[in-house]
Amino acid sequence: MNKVYASAREALADIVRDGQTIAVGGFGLCGIPEALILALRDSGVKNLTCVSNNAGIDDAGLGLLLATRQIRKMISSYVGENKEFERQYLAGELEVEFTPQGTLAEKLRAGGAGIPAFYTPTGVGTLIAEGKEIREFDGKKYVMERSIVADVALVKAQVADRAGNLIFNKTARNFNPNAAMAGKVAVAEVENLVETGELNPDQVHLPGIYVHRIVVNATPEKRIEQRTTRPA
Repeated sequence: MNKVYASAREALADIVRDGQTIAVGGFGLCGIPEALILALRDSGVKNLTCVSNNAGIDDAGLGLLLATRQIRKMISSYVGENKEFERQYLAGELEVEFTPQGTLAEKLRAGGAGIPAFYTPTGVGTLIAEGKEIREFDGKKYVMERSIVADVALVKAQVADRAGNLIFNKTARNFNPNAAMAGKVAVAEVENLVETGELNPDQVHLPGIYVHRIVVNATPEKRIEQRTTRPA
């Protein structure tokens, strides 16, 4: 089975549709699937629910899809660097489901593992727990959280082999493996593609069984979200 596609546009052409839930990997602007996000924007699909740690910034990452009003709902844990996100939310133009960061990661991981729900102490006694089942285990209260299964997952890795086994680079490992697991169809944007068998199995972060399509983007932009410097 050939998983490698010539372009991000071709990889998404027959799998993205209006109204889908899309899981997108990355942490801030680190490890985001830049080419796949652009292809999703250019596809014109709309009314999307996007599941991601954040929505990028105004002119990068998922901020590009907010600008074109293709996102109906965001399920995320952080929105602090995106003014358009804030504006749409406060104006009632965007539905937002705020989720604690660890809970969001586990929602994706559990969805990919076939676990429909789980209990966590995070959020008990706060707005997060309103309307959700609360149970007590060993004298401590836990809130039940439903897992997430996305129609499509878009992720970014440093290296892939043709079977879809992935290796992520440092912080890019945040959310990307879990997002890929949660997708019914997972598309990986990678910087380096090697032949099957070239990767050391002990170094693989995500096995290829979770990855359905691969796109090579050898020269990603890799923008810096906040540059902090000191005198030379």
